[in-house]
Amino acid sequence: MAISPMVKNALRRSHPMLRPYLKRARTVTEFHAAVEELTPRQRSRIVRQAIVLFEELYVNLPLKCAMYAIDPLRRLRLLEQRLPTLFNSDRLFHREMTEIFSSLCDQHANYLLPPPYAGTTAWLPFTVEFCQDRGRPHYVVTHVFDGFARGGFRRGAEILFWNGVPIERAVEMASARMPGSRISVRRALGLAILTIRDLRVQSAPEADWVVVGYRSPRGVCGELRVQWIVSGLPPGPHDAKPRGVSIHGAAIQHARRVLYAGHLRKSGTDASARRGRRPPNAGIATGMPDVFEARPVATPKGTFGYLRIYTFDVPDPASFVDEFARLIGELPQNGLIVDVRDNPGGRGRAAEEILQFISPVDPRTGIEPERLNFRNTPLTLLLCRLQRANPDLGPNGARPWISSITAAMQTGTTYSASFPYSDRARCNARGRSYPGPAVVVTSARSCSAAEVFAAGFQDHGGMIVGTDDATGGAGANARTYAQYRDYFRNAPGSPLKPLPMGAGFYLPFRRYQRIGPQAGNEIEDFGVKSDFIHPMTRNDILQDNIDLIAYAAGLLASGRLPIR
Repeated sequence: MAISPMVKNALRRSHPMLRPYLKRARTVTEFHAAVEELTPRQRSRIVRQAIVLFEELYVNLPLKCAMYAIDPLRRLRLLEQRLPTLFNSDRLFHREMTEIFSSLCDQHANYLLPPPYAGTTAWLPFTVEFCQDRGRPHYVVTHVFDGFARGGFRRGAEILFWNGVPIERAVEMASARMPGSRISVRRALGLAILTIRDLRVQSAPEADWVVVGYRSPRGVCGELRVQWIVSGLPPGPHDAKPRGVSIHGAAIQHARRVLYAGHLRKSGTDASARRGRRPPNAGIATGMPDVFEARPVATPKGTFGYLRIYTFDVPDPASFVDEFARLIGELPQNGLIVDVRDNPGGRGRAAEEILQFISPVDPRTGIEPERLNFRNTPLTLLLCRLQRANPDLGPNGARPWISSITAAMQTGTTYSASFPYSDRARCNARGRSYPGPAVVVTSARSCSAAEVFAAGFQDHGGMIVGTDDATGGAGANARTYAQYRDYFRNAPGSPLKPLPMGAGFYLPFRRYQRIGPQAGNEIEDFGVKSDFIHPMTRNDILQDNIDLIAYAAGLLASGRLPIR
């Protein structure tokens, strides 16, 4: 018998801020029955505006078509023609739009579904993570929602089958629907959507429940049928105005923190705080607990500093930079681990400005920011002219790109010249303050600004430890459709028309190029390659990254990492 969407025991033990959302939880069938249909004209408007964006603003279109042998513009035009016959329901229409955007293999390219999909998450009351032990893959339950543990199905259980399919194959099938430039990226996202889906950007589950075959921590095999829970969640920072993040990655991260990591707990309401217990893994106090975790870590090679950066999506980059500088100053000074695994991105400026504190860069040359270019089209030229002084687009606004795009209107060059997004003076204003060696840790779900940070660190002589071969390959500046419309608000006859029912798009309009030894190389699609690779172990996913930290500490103690 399936577990109901929200059993009383789990509801009673949930956080008071989460409880109102869970009380309104529904099954998949109940959710679909309540969806209000778009009209044929509204669907046509959405497709037409997507065509405009792809033709005129989407920076990655030529390279995506070449790399993945796709023709999304043709597919959109066919969709427009077939709306009255083949795609005459919201379910079919939204699925086709989502698949077209997913085919781009671009984590910054999203069709944003209207309410009630927007603001709704489908989730199972547990999470599964991948690890390797002795070279063999394992899929292990790492969190179970309070009140949902059943017999041997608890933290540490190993998933063997998913709806009767071997788990390895089930992950492969889910990966095929995910955006990502490499298999490791798609697999990481595919594994995540087995248990959490933001319905704004991901297709809703087809079935009301899943049947999970597992082996308990004691080695006993069992089977459990669990219903999907469809509910809202307290909003995250990316919901209102995403700032250069991977929406897929940010949604997964936020849902896991809200449901499992005590993200909603405050010192005055947390039961453990009221009883005077010290939180696990307590480190240096910070006013940005959603952004940073800082603590000394004792390892067989010595005690070093560990700083986790969960996101670069911050409202004030200057405060972020100040807090980073303060935290590394309070950590041990003989070696620093900066962990940006699964970081979905955010403010590229914040990411580049903290490089000065830890990079082994020659002080005579300093930090050189990564560069960005546009795709040369009449609409990007108009955008740059309208926003020539907008500091949101660079230290000198969009002005530096105008002459290059203007010339391209005659030469036919695909991409403009490249210029920095971050202010070089600010990237070097304070200089290196951390005296010891540093290493940066990444994963396949490190995206966008996290990749800019990792690329900048590597381009200035630093070394990367990856739990995967490279980062996510999402190296671009992205904006929402509403932001694009705002850029063109003073343009007579703007081609960007309002979208119906709260639908939207999220697309990149500039792409990063690296500097230094890899000058001109792309972050998009290729990511930032790891100098050293440490596959996650069972100890890592169940015991707070203990083996990963020990591996990084060994590098810090070895003398192999450069210090300038």
